[in-house]
Amino acid sequence: MSENENDQAKRRGVRKLEHQVSELLTLRVARNVLAPGEKRLSFGERAADTLAEVAGSWRFIYSFGGFLAVWIVINSIAAIRHWDPYPFILLNLMLSCLAAIQAPVIMMSQNRQEARDRLRAESDYQVDVKAEILLEHLTHEIGEVKRMLAGLGAPTQPELPAPGKDEAVAGESSGPELPGRRERA
Repeated sequence: MSENENDQAKRRGVRKLEHQVSELLTLRVARNVLAPGEKRLSFGERAADTLAEVAGSWRFIYSFGGFLAVWIVINSIAAIRHWDPYPFILLNLMLSCLAAIQAPVIMMSQNRQEARDRLRAESDYQVDVKAEILLEHLTHEIGEVKRMLAGLGAPTQPELPAPGKDEAVAGESSGPELPGRRERA
């Protein structure tokens, strides 16, 4: 690739980036990704969400544990007719069927939640990029105002040092003495 073609490719990339930045600055990027009007949930989606909410609660765990305990006690007492004696095969069959149905439905609900989380993360990223661009722009404008004021002879505050560039020399204080602040020995 020649130097001219390389420069043109860089310019195209910069123009594309400038277009994206100007689009971010003109549009409102903050949005509610959970807005109710965006999409109506189907019966299956509502059922999956409800099942995941109920089956993932402590109330369900306690009540289901109680049901299992009652089943085992009733089938273990000799005075009552046993419909599912000791190895509790019928109970095992019911639990297996419940797990076989419940697991995929809960996974459907989790997949929908993951999609919502992905949308939320993308929205947060766009908001962060826009905020960063605006902060850089404001910082640049404040610097310009400071330079203009300095040119007029107005007193200005000294600029803050860039992080990591102004390190305290050993033995010197790294800032004003604050209450409760102690120097390291």
